[in-house]
Amino acid sequence: MKISEIGGEFALIRRLTQGKPADKRVIQGIGDDCAVIEQNKGSYLLVTTDMMVEDDHFSLKWYSPYQIGMKLMEVNVSDIVSMAGIPHYAFLAMCMPSFATVEFMDEFYKGMYASADKHGVFIIGGDTTHGHKYVFNLTILGEVEKKLMRLRSSAQNGDQICVTGTLGGSTAGLKLLEKGLSGYIQDHVEPKSRTAAEAQLIACYAHAMIDVSDGLASEITHICNESKTGAGINYDTIPLSEHTIKSAELLHEDPHEFALYGGEDFELVFTISKKNISELKKHFADFSVVGEILRKEMGVYLFKNGKKQSLKSGYNHFS
Repeated sequence: MKISEIGGEFALIRRLTQGKPADKRVIQGIGDDCAVIEQNKGSYLLVTTDMMVEDDHFSLKWYSPYQIGMKLMEVNVSDIVSMAGIPHYAFLAMCMPSFATVEFMDEFYKGMYASADKHGVFIIGGDTTHGHKYVFNLTILGEVEKKLMRLRSSAQNGDQICVTGTLGGSTAGLKLLEKGLSGYIQDHVEPKSRTAAEAQLIACYAHAMIDVSDGLASEITHICNESKTGAGINYDTIPLSEHTIKSAELLHEDPHEFALYGGEDFELVFTISKKNISELKKHFADFSVVGEILRKEMGVYLFKNGKKQSLKSGYNHFS
């Protein structure tokens, strides 16, 4: 049976991990952006890991080694940040092909360290091996104040669904590269995580939070599944940059589709009560309201042109 026949990546994870007991110190295991482990009276330990594979997550035709290293760090930092945590320590496991050069790896590490220095991360260990393609896997340890930690499972009925920044830029850049068109590609080759300080400000007012790695539709669905709620998303309020809109025009595609179903934007999606929106805006204003958390029986849908539409799933390996 192919993995796609059981529903893809997330169905496989559920199948392989169901019924496995957790240590009593594990506050949150599989099912969120990070694992959460009891640490001390005031904080939790956060652990995340993410892999990047050549010709899947990056192409040597389009990425410099520096950009690959930077992206690897930003992707992982984003998971820690999405829990309102602070990243601290990183471990890199990598597979290098026979044609790998010292110069390539020097530039890769420069990119990784540039991002690590920005976020206060120290690379303190890892492993190396050889294979047919480059594969990089980073694990980051961080911590979060217990009072600030935000899970996917904490959304409340009536919450407004918000997203930081703009969405769709990474997918727009990828599509331009695939079609050999000139345009703005930086959002794809040099994605940026939000900072811990920004996430902690949001966490002071929000209920649930997640980062946008697989598209807005996928992330909101994750929140609803974990919180046992429904959601309505407003097509017209999904934030798009001018670069993304122009790229979509060149591609003759809808930029909203990039935002909903593309991914790798690494912005933050969070749910917040209506009364707290104005309070948050006094301290952090770079976000848009894109929908509302509803009762579970109402389902998850997109409101477009005055009509309800079912949401497709976002990016899913093996789908």
